[in-house]
Amino acid sequence: MEDEVDRLVAAWRRERPDLDVEPLEVLSRVSRLARHLDRARRIAFSEHGLEPWEFDVLTSLRRAGAPYQLSPGQLLTQTLVTSGTMTNRIDRLAKKNLVERLPDPNDRRGVLVRLTADGRDKADQSLAGLLAQERAILARLSTRERAELAALLRQLTAPFDNVPG
Repeated sequence: MEDEVDRLVAAWRRERPDLDVEPLEVLSRVSRLARHLDRARRIAFSEHGLEPWEFDVLTSLRRAGAPYQLSPGQLLTQTLVTSGTMTNRIDRLAKKNLVERLPDPNDRRGVLVRLTADGRDKADQSLAGLLAQERAILARLSTRERAELAALLRQLTAPFDNVPG
């Protein structure tokens, strides 16, 4: 079965036979898949009244386990945004009653961000919706193929995820 990347690669091989365009066969597919996945995620989140960034913050807190709270600094690390952006996001989620700020008992100057019951419900429901979308994307692959693909992608992403700093 031919896809758009096959056509793109064939055109480049015809137009620039002097270049090795083999990386496009993998990375252009990854890029195209990322766009399709982003679209599927937006659909899954919108069905639960969430933006992708809201899902990221809520599920970071949900994954933390009971009592579903993290410091703003821990949220920064998990969501890769700036301090000012995180403050704005926490404010917006608090206005929607999805998170609350609490004093940090270990640091009088610090706060903790805790998931509310409504926030936990939104996180759980939107995660279930996302997983349904993602299962549909992977449906053509066998269990073995999914495991192989996950292992290969891990080899590509691990060096980026484990860079100090």
